[in-house]
Amino acid sequence: MISPVRAVRTALGWMTVVPVGAGGEETPDRELGGAVLAALPVVGALLGAAAAGIAYGLGHTGLPIALIGVLVVAALALLTRGMHLDGLADTADGLGCYGPPDRVAEVMRSGTVGPFGVATLVLTLGVQATGIAGLAAGSRWYELAFAVALGRLGAVIGARRALGPAHPDGFGALAAGTQQTSIPVWLAVFAVATLPMGWDGDGADVTALVQGWLVLAAVAGFGLLFTRHCARRMGGVTGDVLGATIELCVAIAVVGLLL
Repeated sequence: MISPVRAVRTALGWMTVVPVGAGGEETPDRELGGAVLAALPVVGALLGAAAAGIAYGLGHTGLPIALIGVLVVAALALLTRGMHLDGLADTADGLGCYGPPDRVAEVMRSGTVGPFGVATLVLTLGVQATGIAGLAAGSRWYELAFAVALGRLGAVIGARRALGPAHPDGFGALAAGTQQTSIPVWLAVFAVATLPMGWDGDGADVTALVQGWLVLAAVAGFGLLFTRHCARRMGGVTGDVLGATIELCVAIAVVGLLL
């Protein structure tokens, strides 16, 4: 059994640019892939804290708030090597084409970004940047970090047992179909993590707390439906689909928190 410390360390090494040394010594197999997926929200929490810290620091400069949102999104892309954005573009192009799973796989592995991918990237990043700017403008640093972390829940749900990998190679082959217990555990953790949103310093804010739970439900529901649709079109789940789910869920989270 892989220890939680090793799982988080490997997840940081695989999913971020953090030099934790979790590289060549790790043997990539489905046990390790499943452990990495289960630890992904921890990586999301660290990235969320970094995003909130960057936004807080930039908020003390003379930069326009909209530009701060763009810079935070750019920083997150750099910290994650842009791999989730690449997955988002490839998934959008794959879903935008017609044909059986083999044709979808061909489009996704072409190495080029088509019109569907470009449009999806622009819209998703625009929503994320604007939403992050809105949270930063209200000094809602906790919610900003929460949204980034919550986006990773979508990938955990996407790797559930009911959906197998689309291909025998790639990250999807390591992670798809590996998650079961981690899903209700992380749902409970995020439900508890909304509690600080329901406290405004003067007392309990039930409306804000309910809003946080609704955002959690929206992200979980989207992750469930989106990955099921992708699996139907592609014959299973791929690493690109999991990355796309993360980016789309972050966008949903920031919008939901601002409503």
